[in-house]
Amino acid sequence: MRRVRYAVAMSLDGYIAGPKGEADWIVMDPEIDFGAITSEFDTLLMGRRTFAPMASAKGGKSGPFAGMKIVVVSRTLKPRDHPNVTLISGNLKEAVAALKEEKGKDIWLFGGGDLFRSLLALGLVDTVEVAIIPVVLGQGIPLLPAPAKQTTLTLASHKIYGKTGTVSLVYAVKRGHARGRPRIVTRQA
Repeated sequence: MRRVRYAVAMSLDGYIAGPKGEADWIVMDPEIDFGAITSEFDTLLMGRRTFAPMASAKGGKSGPFAGMKIVVVSRTLKPRDHPNVTLISGNLKEAVAALKEEKGKDIWLFGGGDLFRSLLALGLVDTVEVAIIPVVLGQGIPLLPAPAKQTTLTLASHKIYGKTGTVSLVYAVKRGHARGRPRIVTRQA
């Protein structure tokens, strides 16, 4: 079964984008092999707001995501306007569970904290992979918007990139541990 992996860059104070969706604060570390990362996925799963800028850039069919299946969760987008995109507008749990059952590589849950929150609550996220960028934004789009259920994570790997100070953390989502308010439990490697 394919995994849904929430892989995202985050500021030290917990934001995945600036207040207007800015990502210019994300430092591109020369030690990170973005090509190797993208090669682990064949599907991008995102919400409408994350997809909107990609739609104007050929629907994500160019650049680092060329050849990937694009799946967008939206109640407002029309299939006729986006013929090369798979739209999910109905039962999110059933649609993403079916997507996980398809043959292929892992599914990159791309951008959007709201969709992450929804899929996490449904038990459909398998890993949370955060590259912490050494910057404090003070405001913006949070990694996990409130309200969210408490979910226990288990540290699977970590790496520190010395040139930029970026810290990469990979957590597995523990099944059956979602409840109450958000809290992240970490363990030393």
